[in-house]
Amino acid sequence: MAGRKVAICAVAQHKCDSDLWYKRFQGMLLDVLEDLQAQVGFDFDSETGVRSIVSCSDDFFDARTISNNGVADVLGAQYRAEEKMAQEGLNAVGYAMAQILSGHEDLVLVMGHCKESQPESRDLISNMGFDPFYGRALGLDYLNAAALQARAYMAKSGLTEDHLARIVVRARQCAARNPYANCREIIEAGKVKASPMLCDPIRTLHAYPVSDGAVGMLLASEARAKEFTDKPVWLTGFANCMDSFFFGDRDLAGNFALKGAAERAYKKAGIRDPKKSVDLVEVMDAYAYQQPMWLEGLGFCEDGRGARFIDDAGLGKYKVNLSGGMLAGDPVIISGLYRAANAALQLRGEAGDMQVPDVKCAVAQSTNGPAGQFHSVLILEA
Repeated sequence: MAGRKVAICAVAQHKCDSDLWYKRFQGMLLDVLEDLQAQVGFDFDSETGVRSIVSCSDDFFDARTISNNGVADVLGAQYRAEEKMAQEGLNAVGYAMAQILSGHEDLVLVMGHCKESQPESRDLISNMGFDPFYGRALGLDYLNAAALQARAYMAKSGLTEDHLARIVVRARQCAARNPYANCREIIEAGKVKASPMLCDPIRTLHAYPVSDGAVGMLLASEARAKEFTDKPVWLTGFANCMDSFFFGDRDLAGNFALKGAAERAYKKAGIRDPKKSVDLVEVMDAYAYQQPMWLEGLGFCEDGRGARFIDDAGLGKYKVNLSGGMLAGDPVIISGLYRAANAALQLRGEAGDMQVPDVKCAVAQSTNGPAGQFHSVLILEA
């Protein structure tokens, strides 16, 4: 991206929980906002402060039409530019980047929240992501769509239930070092394989847990970033891509959308070979099989070699999801924001017990829609 540059100056996360019944989402966002202000001291002055806010939320999970209407006052958005990115948080970062790169803004506040515990069933909500004429009436949702994809990908890649169990066990081991993860209990492979079947071949512990959470970050132009931090995280590439809306038109074992997003994001960041240039990866793994599958799409694993990638310790080699990832519990709407936040903390050297040395370049990936219909990729550099 020639010309202007964009940096993350501060990130804040709310600890994820299976049911934050005692706190409304406005309270969660206020905690995150106050954390950000304590870190870097920004204000909402109409000339020199934050004049634009990009929020991320979902009408269904919030049980209100125009969900951002319920948080504008908490986010300081009165009489300011405020835009909502519905349903996937990493795109909120991309939206904020565009505002700064275009020269319209120098500071943008990005805030996202989701309380998955509020609805009776998140599967009932995800059913609305399908076409109203066939898919919804058929009863499709993100879970059974993922099960169909899991079967297709497992047949293609040689992935077995043993591999899935190892992925989950490693995710929990990483999450034990992440104070913001929902599920930090270390578990054994036997417990994973004995967990109840949700939708064959996906078991309960193969799927991410119901989670409530909130994330925020302050983005700034290169000229303003030095006012807030001496450890800026530069956002050097962002892209997204969508596959067919109709579920039956897609190759479920392929990675059409993710490959398209990754190719463009890498090109913008000047990355020719991610295996050589990227030090750390955060992927949005709602289900265990998605870790190796998404890593194929990102170029870290050869197509159809997911099982071998796991056997060869590829997850450790490329430092995948040291935060525990989505399998350890963060909400679907803002998991991409958690991915970017954890990557940024590593690049700033502020990841605590999760920190690994010499991280200069990281990739954050997110997805939305059934079985990876829509993908986004963000490149972050120290």
